[in-house]
Amino acid sequence: MLKLYYVPKTRATRPRWVLEELGVPYDLVRLEPGPAGTRGEDHLTRHPLGHVPVLEDRGQFIFESGAICMHLADLFPDKRLLPPPGSVDRALAYQWVLFAMSEMEPPLVAGYEQSKKPEAERSTAAVAAAKEAFGQTVATLEKALAGRKYLLGDSFSVADVMVGATLAWGRAMKLMPGAPAVDAYLARLRERPAWQRALAD
Repeated sequence: MLKLYYVPKTRATRPRWVLEELGVPYDLVRLEPGPAGTRGEDHLTRHPLGHVPVLEDRGQFIFESGAICMHLADLFPDKRLLPPPGSVDRALAYQWVLFAMSEMEPPLVAGYEQSKKPEAERSTAAVAAAKEAFGQTVATLEKALAGRKYLLGDSFSVADVMVGATLAWGRAMKLMPGAPAVDAYLARLRERPAWQRALAD
């Protein structure tokens, strides 16, 4: 059985959401951050940096949330969470998965790092730069989602998991600008029972 090593309210929510969308059995192993959990010797054999998520599949450990989500979709092609290999839509799904990780995440990480500092040590310039950079990614999505239900049209995919979860992170950090199409898209995603189950704890 598939096993997901998981910490709530982290990137591990993404593959958990995909697993809930797939409706397949899996074991969820909740870990505590720190030496007793994610930084412990056992977990370091799964992920050399002590991060989550990690998926255990047939004795192999797979990390990086985007890789796990796409692998899960490939394991169950009948669920159609990725378009057929070789199709243009498949390439577009890859595009948006990587967009979430390479364009959307970095400004959120920068903003998060500032938020963890004592207020007197925070850089207002760094926070403003993070907000501007994340706003540019939201503007890109606003154009892409015009007249569309999901990133690939009417079909929900792992691209929506990656982008939607990252948008929710940006909103929680108060870095999201107003964007009507993106706001409506995020509201649709929040209505999905699988996402609600993935966020239950």
